Amino acid sequence: MSAIKEITVKELKALFDTASDFQLIDVREPHERDIASIGGENIPLGTVTQHVDKFARDKQVVVYCRSGKRSGDAVSVLERDFGFDNLYNLKGGILAYSDEIDSSLTKY
Repeated sequence: MSAIKEITVKELKALFDTASDFQLIDVREPHERDIASIGGENIPLGTVTQHVDKFARDKQVVVYCRSGKRSGDAVSVLERDFGFDNLYNLKGGILAYSDEIDSSLTKY
């Protein structure tokens, strides 16, 4: 199996800045979103396979979590079991976004 595709936080920021047509999905738990969020639809990792229909297939989809581990797992499962080819894991997750883009985000 090939490695999952990744996007850096700087590349994500460029998507935000250019108002690109992409989907952002947060696979963290709701209480984590309350601490820090960069937006997107919240579909916790444990429920991803029940909500496959919420993931777009016709545009870039960026999936994120705290560090990039859970979102990477989500991307792997969706590619392997549901045939997605348009998913990108946010490398380093929201922690990297806080470090490199927006230091006002609370780290936890």
